[in-house]
Amino acid sequence: MEMHQVRYFLAVCETLNFTRAAEICNVAQPSLTKAIKNLEEELGGELIRRERSQSHLTDLGRLMKPHLENIYMASEAAKADADGFHALETAAVNLGVMSTIGPAKMINFITKLREDIPTLDLNIVEASGKALVDLLLKGELDIGLIGLPNLPDRLDVIPLYKERYTIAFPEGHRFEQMDTVPVRELDGEDYLIRVHCEFSDHFQELGAEWTVNTNVRYRSEREDWVQAMLLARMGCSIMPEFLPDRPGVATRPVTDPSVSRTISLVTVAGRRFSPTLNIMVRLARQYSWPGAV
Repeated sequence: MEMHQVRYFLAVCETLNFTRAAEICNVAQPSLTKAIKNLEEELGGELIRRERSQSHLTDLGRLMKPHLENIYMASEAAKADADGFHALETAAVNLGVMSTIGPAKMINFITKLREDIPTLDLNIVEASGKALVDLLLKGELDIGLIGLPNLPDRLDVIPLYKERYTIAFPEGHRFEQMDTVPVRELDGEDYLIRVHCEFSDHFQELGAEWTVNTNVRYRSEREDWVQAMLLARMGCSIMPEFLPDRPGVATRPVTDPSVSRTISLVTVAGRRFSPTLNIMVRLARQYSWPGAV
């Protein structure tokens, strides 16, 4: 079954006249008649019976008409989606962003994407870095913003910017009088554990050993909850420098050792990019990231 045969058949259904159907389809009448004849042979019976100047559907024709309409509409919808995809009329991208990357750092870049790709349909998936890696490899994400060390070899990594790790605390805390906070100063402090914190991975990558004893009071996978608890003076917590966004949360760089991470644009090696994704990668490379690598 060929799609032009279906189109010709539906035109005759609409007009009940082979001559008018041929005009609508912009085809010679003998070609239209032959195509419908071939369709009838394939379906095993007469679809349209011609009687003088008018035609009518047979029982088989009436049975087949809704099926062939569905086939034709699905074909047209597929063509429209494909045309829109290549013309960026439908520009859907699934972007994974680590939950520890502060929105304030990203929002200007997202705004730039909207300016350059007005039809962009961006679905942002927030998760831990390790979860995003799994989603990328499974094909459930197109691209990711990830700040983990030692990513799998199957991933292509484009470094964008660096950020230091800091100690976050409420205003008025003793750390506020320091320019930097050595890791040893955390000994004995009330501490809030961020479940998705990658600090220990970067800390160990430096070959450093965690020898301080903190008083762990609370833990949460929600970054906004951790910051709320900081403001309630429930303790302090190590955070990437661009993550804290609540007024009243102060930060100082962690030192001895100083620890930082690199945020990278990550895709799966060898996976073909859509036109939209190509533009996103190019814009990410060209964007002036504060703290660019």
